[in-house]
Amino acid sequence: MPIRQMKENPEQHFVVKPHLQNTMNPAQKQPKTAQNGKGPPNQEPQNTKQHNQTSPPTKNRGRRRGRGGRKSDQGDVCMRPSSRPCTLALKPLNQAPCDLVESNGNRSVVNGHNMSEMEMGFPTSSKSLSFAPRPGYGQVGAKCIVKANHFFAELPDKDLNQYDVTITPEVASRAVNRAIMAELVRLYKESDLGMRLPAYDGRKSLYTAGELPFTWKDFKIKLVDEDDGINGPKRQREYKVVIKFVAKANMHHLGQFLAGKRADAPQEALQILDIVLRELSNKRYCPIGRSFFSPDIRTPQRLGEGLESWCGFYQSIRPTQMGLSLNIDMASAAFIEPLPVIEFVAQLLGKDVLSRTLSDSDRVKIKKALRGVKVEVTHRGNVRRKYRVSGLTSQPTRELVFPVDDNSTMKSVVEYFQEMYGFTIQHTHLPCLQVGNQKKANYLPMEACKIVEGQRYTKRLNERQITALLKVTCQRPRDRENDILQTVQHNAYDQDPYAKEFGIKISEKLASVEARILPAPWLKYHDTGKEKDCLPQVGQWNMMNKKMINGMTVNRWACINFSRSVQESVARGFCNELAQMCQVSGMEFNPDPVIPIYNARPEQVEKALKHVYHASMNKTKGKELELLLAILPDNNGSLYGDLKRICETDLGLMSQCCLTKHVFKISKQYLANVSLKINVKMGGRNTVLLDAISCRIPLVSDIPTIIFGADVTHPENGEDSSPSIAAVVASQDWPEVTKYAGLVCAQAHRQELIQDLYKTWHDPVRGTVSGGMIRDLLISFRKATGQKPLRIIFYRDGVSEGQFYQVLLYELDAIRKACASLEPNYQPPVTFIVVQKRHHTRLFANNHRDRSSTDKSGNILPGTVVDTKICHPTEFDFYLCSHAGIQGTSRPAHYHVLWDENNFTADGIQSLTNNLCYTYARCTRSVSVVPPAYYAHLAAFRARFYMEPDLQDNGSIDGAGHTVKSTRVVGESGVRPLPALKENVKRVMFYC
Repeated sequence: MPIRQMKENPEQHFVVKPHLQNTMNPAQKQPKTAQNGKGPPNQEPQNTKQHNQTSPPTKNRGRRRGRGGRKSDQGDVCMRPSSRPCTLALKPLNQAPCDLVESNGNRSVVNGHNMSEMEMGFPTSSKSLSFAPRPGYGQVGAKCIVKANHFFAELPDKDLNQYDVTITPEVASRAVNRAIMAELVRLYKESDLGMRLPAYDGRKSLYTAGELPFTWKDFKIKLVDEDDGINGPKRQREYKVVIKFVAKANMHHLGQFLAGKRADAPQEALQILDIVLRELSNKRYCPIGRSFFSPDIRTPQRLGEGLESWCGFYQSIRPTQMGLSLNIDMASAAFIEPLPVIEFVAQLLGKDVLSRTLSDSDRVKIKKALRGVKVEVTHRGNVRRKYRVSGLTSQPTRELVFPVDDNSTMKSVVEYFQEMYGFTIQHTHLPCLQVGNQKKANYLPMEACKIVEGQRYTKRLNERQITALLKVTCQRPRDRENDILQTVQHNAYDQDPYAKEFGIKISEKLASVEARILPAPWLKYHDTGKEKDCLPQVGQWNMMNKKMINGMTVNRWACINFSRSVQESVARGFCNELAQMCQVSGMEFNPDPVIPIYNARPEQVEKALKHVYHASMNKTKGKELELLLAILPDNNGSLYGDLKRICETDLGLMSQCCLTKHVFKISKQYLANVSLKINVKMGGRNTVLLDAISCRIPLVSDIPTIIFGADVTHPENGEDSSPSIAAVVASQDWPEVTKYAGLVCAQAHRQELIQDLYKTWHDPVRGTVSGGMIRDLLISFRKATGQKPLRIIFYRDGVSEGQFYQVLLYELDAIRKACASLEPNYQPPVTFIVVQKRHHTRLFANNHRDRSSTDKSGNILPGTVVDTKICHPTEFDFYLCSHAGIQGTSRPAHYHVLWDENNFTADGIQSLTNNLCYTYARCTRSVSVVPPAYYAHLAAFRARFYMEPDLQDNGSIDGAGHTVKSTRVVGESGVRPLPALKENVKRVMFYC
């Protein structure tokens, strides 16, 4: 399990007092109301008598009164507006609900509502910060049983001890460290180690069950050197290993934590158990991150260009409500195929290399692909020496000479290999590999080298390789479940000597978990359509007989055709069909473009866009173009990104791109989806939740509520200078919460905290000026709705467990400051929820043959929610599979409520999240991640295209097949800011 890094500093650290999380606003203490929700949609909720029911007993009842699963809230949560009237106004707070308290010895200084004056920095996290405890369990929905890929692990009753390991000379490679330790255990287990079998993390820590017979000891270990030497036999190298006692792990603490009696996880104990259970797999398989791979688990499949996929499994020990759990999932990764180098090069270039010379571009491609790759020589019989490739010679092998002695006597590589090894180089027209040290050139002919097995490919895959890898990884739920069970049986944890030594027992059965299937929400469409509202079936519906609830008008539009294969008549026919579909769907769409369809070459994208923009303005006597349709070739390189960058940051023009294949093969479904996208880009709404406009969503409908989504996307592996992109979107309508405006910014490479949420700077005229994405979006909400938000719900995507503390402290502080900068004492209560998709929990139907418990793809039904057994022992988290599967095994989203000043019940936040998943603008399906988080991800992905191209174009390909250009980084923060979005673009869902 990823570990939260926490530094204890008795001198000074930030502490959040747990009881302050319960601070309620004066408005929140009003008498509660109830409503059965069965009246007409516009009916105002009636005040009824106050409820004083106590919450059912839960583990956290005493810690969080007023937030437990109140009985009156449970059964009808989807239909009730809230326990508060819609008309309540929130009084300003005299003190922020989230007070950061600076602790210094016994003194505490409350920063309270003056927090806007605090310096923006990185508050250090502390164990005293407690996340929102679970308020009780959800009750809404039809109960069912699902299976999860979690295997119960029995806690050992032995003392676990930690020892510090120092190896000299220091070794960078974990594999070499492990080899040294394995040799030490082989030699000394029965003597100096007192029959103990230790587990080792490959770096600085060694763990044992029970004490070693010493507290400090050093050992001398000899190991055969696998170094990249060129000449001579393999040498033995001697290492000094010092083992020193550090501490005992507190297993009692872990037991209390798992029982829900303590809120802080004992990371050390969890880490030890994780390392123990990985020890045997580290020896058997190729370890990468938390996964293990092997060509023996399943036959590797070729991915093309010298790569192959290896199958493997992910393993992690996790604390859950059922106790310790071992999470096992199937995994796949791309590896470099262990081919002779000449064969690898032929595959890479897709041509015969034996008979023709290589071009400069071929040479560059080979050098890129092979740099850092390990090869072994094949020209010396049983001596298979290994080397790491550092480069490629610019000359062919036949022209290469090197000095053989101090007198600078030169010898050719061809002669040397013939005389030294009796090896005749056949393909002297090919370059040599440069290996080992760059200072001293060492040449190896390609035909004498083979790629070493087990090297993961970490660079970007191309489109074909991604497709091939997805084919391998895409497994039906039943097959995946069987593979997971087989993996657990094959790993035979009951026979694992390390698990036995430490007294850990692992179940071989998938965990059976009680789940609930939340009902789908009713959706509202326009009253002029045949169907005015709609209840989705198994996570999907369609636009037949329905009209968008707010269809926009497009009077002035134009079309550019960048595809040579699309003739003008075909393009015209496509545009007509699309215009008709927009009209049928509820928009007003002028059937005729402002100017005739304009044909252009992709390399002249800027010239073409500006021509069409100005020509249209001239035709309409200065009225701006509202929409640009663009027909693109199927493989369009950087065209898509360039077009979006120019339209959104230069011209302020909304655009809709369509690929050639869709223009030729027009499908009604495709046109309907495109019309949905066009409508929201124009500022319209496609549908809204019926409960939203009927004022019936708990803790959203009662007072003006803004819902944020935030995400940070990082550059691909191998790009070591590109900035990370942060995006924040926020709802701009209330009570509908359907339209989201978005803002983007570039920040330091791989920085996860969003830097521009709130910022201040000095202006020579105005003095200190406040700004940032949260502030701007709060202002635009007020402009759009005429009201200031009195509640904030913040969905944050892309945060790993190890970053929870940091992200919450920094970003909640930024939200607070942004609010305070708008108005003194303006501190609306905040609920901060992390959304995770990159986890390895999978849920399976209890009985795959029961068709009523699965969707068409064999996956669990949309709306399936789990908040027991496999969830956190004390914190407020749940798994929600909100979408219907299409192919493969569905991955539920994991939602973790880190902070909650709005006092959501479990049902309240689960139902809200599930219902929002039906409001995604781009299709008529419920989606797998809550839309604000999804939109933030789309906006961040879009902003990658805004980065200004460098003079030197890398021409790498992104996941959508578009060329991404590298960027120069400049400026104080080391990051060149993105070009600004035009004002009219910011206001609408341009990223859709």
